[in-house]
Amino acid sequence: MRSNRTLFLIEVAIFTALALVLDILPIAFKVWPNGGSVSFAMIPVFIVAFRWGIKGGLLSGLLWGLLQIAFGASILTPLQGLIEYGFAFTLLGLAGIFAKPLQRALKDGKSNLAFMYVMLGVLIGTSFRFLAHFYAGIVFWGHFAPEGQKVWLYSFLYNGSYMLPSFVLCTVLVFFLFYKQPRTLLGAATS
Repeated sequence: MRSNRTLFLIEVAIFTALALVLDILPIAFKVWPNGGSVSFAMIPVFIVAFRWGIKGGLLSGLLWGLLQIAFGASILTPLQGLIEYGFAFTLLGLAGIFAKPLQRALKDGKSNLAFMYVMLGVLIGTSFRFLAHFYAGIVFWGHFAPEGQKVWLYSFLYNGSYMLPSFVLCTVLVFFLFYKQPRTLLGAATS
């Protein structure tokens, strides 16, 4: 039991660090002037969530948000920082709701069902992250809205323009990884 807990903590730390590295590397599409990008960085958090469940996903997301703060995140106020780096990234871990069903579907060779669980988990995680950024966009970033455009619409379009492609990218790649390497990715974590 103790070795499983140690493995959990080690994996959360490693995958969280990988998320930060993937976020920093120039392989992301970072064309948004006030933050946000389409990148591979959420994939490690989703892997932790699908391996270890909600607890692992939430912890990995929280740590990734804290690391982003440590590496120079765009923080206007403490509340904005909490919403966009505390809550938004932590909520990615809600994908872990589907950890057990995904693991079962993969073990049973039901790839269509496994894809559905990955898609639903990634959808829940990215949707809650989007909602946090959407709210922060209205409250804290609204002054960037073009003149005459409603602030909520600006925030919706701005945040949706990178969150929707990120959802698609993560869904496809996370499923591909679990489908091609189920024993590697599910091995010891099925606690």
